[in-house]
Amino acid sequence: MTDLPPNAPPRIAFVASRAEPAQLALAALTRRYPAVPVSEADLIVSLGGDGFMLHTLHRFASERRIPVFGMKLGTVGFLMNLYREEGLLARLAAAQKAVLHPLRMRVVGESGGLHSALAINEVSLLRQTKQAAKLRITVDGVVRVEELICDGALLATAAGSTAYNLSAYGPILPLGSDVLALTPISPFRPRRWRGAIVRRSAVVKFEVLDHYKRPVSATADATEVRDVVEVEVAESPNDAVTVLFDPEHSLEERILAEQFTM
Repeated sequence: MTDLPPNAPPRIAFVASRAEPAQLALAALTRRYPAVPVSEADLIVSLGGDGFMLHTLHRFASERRIPVFGMKLGTVGFLMNLYREEGLLARLAAAQKAVLHPLRMRVVGESGGLHSALAINEVSLLRQTKQAAKLRITVDGVVRVEELICDGALLATAAGSTAYNLSAYGPILPLGSDVLALTPISPFRPRRWRGAIVRRSAVVKFEVLDHYKRPVSATADATEVRDVVEVEVAESPNDAVTVLFDPEHSLEERILAEQFTM
């Protein structure tokens, strides 16, 4: 956050999804609190659901490293705080920071093209047709799964381990645990392999076998590349986003509580 004079309120930029509740909240908050453009802001208040929060983090926070405080006005809000119009400045002053390092996906396409994208939650590979995917998985240069027949596979961060990874029966990872979740999606062969936990510093490579007959797409959060041949994923230590949470609902506590949800 930009240094401010003592006791000076932060310069706040408000952004909102197109959903009507978020737009109504945007109007109410901008009437109540001074707002500046994102280019002049010390922090961003994002109004919407987790999808819009990820959009905000990718569009603004990863480039300028502006902290983002989300308020839930969408369907899912794991990365969000409760919406309240009153007391915003006090909440921002007391908010706890969670600094997240995204994964960088590097893709070789069927045509030979190279693509790169960041993922705060996960990088996932998915079959594009009725044919199951065939993947070879290498970790730090060692082939760990020679042939995985499946609907796909993903590599998730701790922050993203409660999202798609959890739906695919992957493990929930505590924040700050220095590991990533490598999880198959509907595996057919080998039947008993249910994934692995790898070091956060690991480089994971997915090779798409028989890619002409069994095409596969790769997605980093919302960025999709179709007809991929090879995907390499590793944490990007030089990239970071900062998410702000109310102290009573920190991201670390949410992830911990999720492990005890019945």
